[in-house]
Amino acid sequence: MIRFSNVSKAYHGATQPALQGLNFHLPVGSMTYLVGHSGAGKSTLLKLIMGMEKANAGNIWFNGHDITRLSKYEIPFLRRQIGMVHQDYRLLTDRSVAENVALPLMFRGIPKKERMAKADKMLDLVGLSKHKDHRPNEMSGGQQQRVGVARALVLDPEIIFADEPTGNLDSNTSAEVMRLMQKVVRERNQTLVMVTHDNHLASFADRIFHIIDGKIVKIEDNRQHTELSI
Repeated sequence: MIRFSNVSKAYHGATQPALQGLNFHLPVGSMTYLVGHSGAGKSTLLKLIMGMEKANAGNIWFNGHDITRLSKYEIPFLRRQIGMVHQDYRLLTDRSVAENVALPLMFRGIPKKERMAKADKMLDLVGLSKHKDHRPNEMSGGQQQRVGVARALVLDPEIIFADEPTGNLDSNTSAEVMRLMQKVVRERNQTLVMVTHDNHLASFADRIFHIIDGKIVKIEDNRQHTELSI
């Protein structure tokens, strides 16, 4: 799905690179967690994959396409293959849950009947079909994040990015949301990349990339129970 080949990124005026010589690949259907302290380079890595930032060196392949060679006019095509789950939910409080999920389809020009039917299907997938007419502020934090997951899935993305999706949730609710995301990724054979500070969620990942000062210093493979120091 994604492959980095000797990728580095430096920001003008910074004392050290944000990312340094990254080499890795993310298989289709995998769940990968990026773990590291604030400023380690996790968010920069996501921005490179999404085309929001350009690498200074190396190549990044997404579904066989070298995205480091894409022009700014081709970037929207890349982003249409990506779903995003945010820490702060980013739901519109003046719209129903179903309307929030359907919003990305509206921006695509999908007719209302079709987009609401698709939203209903996604809400059923995340166990919220009975709440489709509720407003976000009538729901718990865990339920709102489930809505966020449904919204990320509504466009049938190739890959899902989650940036601290459980950061505002307690530990029990965090585990509930992660079990849901794990189930969805497995059933739909989608690829998940998640940024997190919470090491307690590591058991849900296939692989965990430990990032320090822009370098992947260790990769844990939960499926093979191995650990690789870089």
